[in-house]
Amino acid sequence: MAAVKILVIPGSVRESAADVRLAAAIVKEIALSDHEATRISLADFMLPLHQDLGNGETPPAALDLKRMIGAHHAVMLVTPERHALPPPLLLNAMSWLASVRERNESPLQAFRGKPFAIASVSDRNDGIYAALTLRQMLTAGFNADVIAPQLIVARGVEAFDRMDRLQDDNEFAAMQNLVRALIDAAQRMM
Repeated sequence: MAAVKILVIPGSVRESAADVRLAAAIVKEIALSDHEATRISLADFMLPLHQDLGNGETPPAALDLKRMIGAHHAVMLVTPERHALPPPLLLNAMSWLASVRERNESPLQAFRGKPFAIASVSDRNDGIYAALTLRQMLTAGFNADVIAPQLIVARGVEAFDRMDRLQDDNEFAAMQNLVRALIDAAQRMM
């Protein structure tokens, strides 16, 4: 079967951020599975705060991000947890993706026809709230196909060793299972 192309989107832009480090670990795991991963930074998509701009225009960066998602078979969202929520940068990007349309497209096109997966990292031991919020937004709000397994990594930046490998064997195994589940889901939809 052809290689699955997975887009990995961390919610932070700092390379030292725990979710960016987790995204790098996920990209490595995808590559070790003989599939393709593209990790992007939302900093490369200059999106204004999503609000009624009055002129009905969509920022070119929103179209670029939608097209980037469209060029992949699956999407992995990697979110830090801040105040029990995903970061505003990621929420704003999702909001733009929900409203951006090209000619003759149905609404929410960016979320159709491919599986989404969620990985979350928190400084707390019970950092599941950002993942739950993102799952609710994607499934109930955008009608996206979000796979059941998700990854929750505790202890933030302390969760990684010097090589950016997850130190906890259970979290590492959960990451491997999530990647496998996303690849399987994408292959079923190809």
